[in-house]
Amino acid sequence: MKSFSFPPISSQDSKILILGTMPGTKSLELNQYYGHKQNNFWKFLFTIMGEEFSMDYQTRKNLLIKNKIALWDVLQFCDRIGSLDSAIKNEIANDFESFLNTHPQIEYIFFNGQKAAAFFKKYVHLEKEYKSFTLPSTSPANASKTFQDKLKEWDIIKTLL
Repeated sequence: MKSFSFPPISSQDSKILILGTMPGTKSLELNQYYGHKQNNFWKFLFTIMGEEFSMDYQTRKNLLIKNKIALWDVLQFCDRIGSLDSAIKNEIANDFESFLNTHPQIEYIFFNGQKAAAFFKKYVHLEKEYKSFTLPSTSPANASKTFQDKLKEWDIIKTLL
């Protein structure tokens, strides 16, 4: 099945870019980043920012913008059955050179999981150096660490704002 990523959520003053790999089946169905209820991405961000958790997608997007965080995926398109990153084939990366040129305030790039970082390293070659961090995947398929252990690692975002 062909999958396409969403447009980025960003503002001109975004300072941090968080990159996933590619929206999963539930996210594509809902047309929302991290739409699967068991994915901890939004729970982590609301907790880190000290905000009350919300299921409202507009509130979620506003949380990012308010905190100068941009959100996108490394891949623009791929073939994949299901939601697992290991099933991705025939992938094409997003145009990061153009995106980052139009978002000059971005200093930090965070990868939501090892696969996002690996695809970025494989396909994206930028002239400017960015401080980058690979964080544990927020996917429910990543059960190697507890919620609290992952949250501790994700908390670095707050220290950079």
